[in-house]
Amino acid sequence: MTVERLLPTPEAYDLLDLTRELTTRELAGRVDDFEARGEFPREVLRTLGRSGLLGLPYPEADGGSAQSYEVYLQVLEILASTWLGIAEAVSVHTLSCFPVALYGSERQRKALPEMLGGELLGAYCLSEPHGGSDAAGLTTRAVSDGEDWVVTGTKAWITHGGQADFYNIFCRTGEDGPKGISCLLAAADTPGLLPQATERLMGLRSTAPAQIVLDGARIPHDRLVGGEGQGFAIAMKALDAGRLGIAACAVGLAQAATDYATGYAKEREQFGRPIGRFQGVGFMLADMATQVSAARALLLAAARLKDAGRPFSIEAAKAKLFATDAAMRVTTDAVQILGGYGYVADHPVERWFREAKVLQIVEGTNQIQRLVISRSLTG
Repeated sequence: MTVERLLPTPEAYDLLDLTRELTTRELAGRVDDFEARGEFPREVLRTLGRSGLLGLPYPEADGGSAQSYEVYLQVLEILASTWLGIAEAVSVHTLSCFPVALYGSERQRKALPEMLGGELLGAYCLSEPHGGSDAAGLTTRAVSDGEDWVVTGTKAWITHGGQADFYNIFCRTGEDGPKGISCLLAAADTPGLLPQATERLMGLRSTAPAQIVLDGARIPHDRLVGGEGQGFAIAMKALDAGRLGIAACAVGLAQAATDYATGYAKEREQFGRPIGRFQGVGFMLADMATQVSAARALLLAAARLKDAGRPFSIEAAKAKLFATDAAMRVTTDAVQILGGYGYVADHPVERWFREAKVLQIVEGTNQIQRLVISRSLTG
């Protein structure tokens, strides 16, 4: 179905038209092959970068496109409706540019045009094998030695691990707890920075994450982003925006599943009529469409708060929670509507079903989102 959108500028409508054109030309015919082979689509991301889609919410002076989050998130939604792996990669890259764009030194910021243009791909290294939700408890440690930080530890679930050109390494430079965490900007060729084999995933196989082992990696002192001990604050502020990105991906995935199931229900006949005309199926489709619209509305309300410079972290948690849970429900129902055909790879709903699950986990599990929201209510 056609989604009716109210966008803030005529330019925004043109941008979404460009995005649809790129998804048709560059994504639609490739996604199944890349997912089947588990191949990372680096050249596709370069194409999107050269089209201006990898730096959308950043200022033009830095090499971005100066788009509002309200518009940027709808671009992600359209990308996700065709290839979730690409949309997630764009979201993660946008997140990876955040530390330098907002906290970087003058020297570090010189790389922003290449970062935001997608020529340099980024990775965001916060989680660890034994600590994802408890980000303040990370154990990767950096010790000052001469003109370098010497970093030892392991980062886990790193999207673009082994593919990125730069890595934001969140590590402990001081005391236990959040105040002892700093952010270091590491180049891919840093000695001792060792990407491991990619994980074998249920979905998102073309953009599977990898662990990053830091075996005495030497990162120059001038690669410290912000001040020493400021890393946790940087990470949390970035994740507020990153959660909106994942919510947008969930909306796009759920919209695609709703559209596909609706089309199937209009064509598939049983007992002499299309199955969509049976109340049992028709009500499922109605619930799916309503869930998608509600998720989009919650997402865009949070985005508009961010664009207005108002607090939005709680609304971002709500949007991430609701949209990703909705994507899981909607893709499950899409498989059910297709029946046996929903369980075979000839139809994309089985892939969307597998992919929806991870959205409830990344950028803070939905249990963490509930914790954030509940604490805001109870103090």
